[in-house]
Amino acid sequence: MKGRIVRILVVICLFSFCVGILVLVANSIDAGSRDFISYWAAGKQLVHRANPYDATAILRIERAAGYTGEWPNMLLNMPTAFFLVLPLGLVGAKTGIVLWFVAFIACLMESVRLLWKLHGRPDNRMHLLCYLFAPVFVCMMAGQLGAFLLLGVVLFLYFHESRPFLAGAGLLLCTVKPHLFLPFGIVLLAWALNRKAFRVLVGIAVALAASCALSLFLDVHAWSEYSSMMRSNAGIQRDFVPTLSVLLRLSIDRNAVWLQYVPAAAACVWALWYFWTRRAIWNWLHHGMLLLLVSELCAPHAWFTDEVMVLPAILAGLYSAKNSTRLLLLFGLMTGGALLEFLAGVKLVSPYYLWTAPAWLAWYLLARARTSAPVRPV
Repeated sequence: MKGRIVRILVVICLFSFCVGILVLVANSIDAGSRDFISYWAAGKQLVHRANPYDATAILRIERAAGYTGEWPNMLLNMPTAFFLVLPLGLVGAKTGIVLWFVAFIACLMESVRLLWKLHGRPDNRMHLLCYLFAPVFVCMMAGQLGAFLLLGVVLFLYFHESRPFLAGAGLLLCTVKPHLFLPFGIVLLAWALNRKAFRVLVGIAVALAASCALSLFLDVHAWSEYSSMMRSNAGIQRDFVPTLSVLLRLSIDRNAVWLQYVPAAAACVWALWYFWTRRAIWNWLHHGMLLLLVSELCAPHAWFTDEVMVLPAILAGLYSAKNSTRLLLLFGLMTGGALLEFLAGVKLVSPYYLWTAPAWLAWYLLARARTSAPVRPV
């Protein structure tokens, strides 16, 4: 019975994944309706050594590609993300979104493969359920960059013992959206100092330095232009972002942006306590999964598509729940419900997505509660 349920879920996930591929390719000409357009337009500006945060120029470029919005879809990432968007500026929007999609799939598949190896190459097909995870499908359809964040996390998890410099360098992908990794990041720093894993820190420092050098080479005023754009971009405050942090701010004082950072600050304090009380047995594949989930839950600004980053925790939970029909069905219902919301046309700015991040955390805790195996420090 349990094996049959797993096979059914695998078939569903593969079907959903293939449908996503077909829909995206079929509609690739409509690049202007996806978040991808902001990356492509910024890449176009960078290729011409122009300001990628110039709202007027960005809107003009996006309109030429079919974008119909009233406000420009701006690149909100720091200049450290230029290495990702620059190649897009070398091609047209239609070609660019296909290449973006291929890169997304490649990052996702490599991440799942490395996670499968990290868990000892189990002979079941549980890792294929990762493709059923609703944020993966939605992120792909939106043309967002969640798969790059995921790959950054996975590279660290996979290489932090054997090739620490590479593990640190891989974390450069996570700096594209650093606000999503605050508790995870502060524990990583504490762990590196405690274990004297300085090669990891050198790896991220070198990668960041190279990324910053590239951004300054492309646009010497990039950082001041980014700062100016963030101060003037009314859209950041105009749109509702379905996270608990934004909900806290709106329920107390809409204009007090600092309130969005209170949950993240509290999570960082908890994370340091969580690490310090387990530092002797700390294992990233075990303890780090909870950090990922809490980091995403308490982020000051996050979208449903960003939840791709918690896929390592989801797979760890699936392996723990492999003998529990109820937990597997619960996972199917949760991810299916979230996917149905998106397919039904519920916009990503809707509060109906507020439940997902807490739900993944709760499900993970239930799944891990079934495992009492000793933890090897790593």
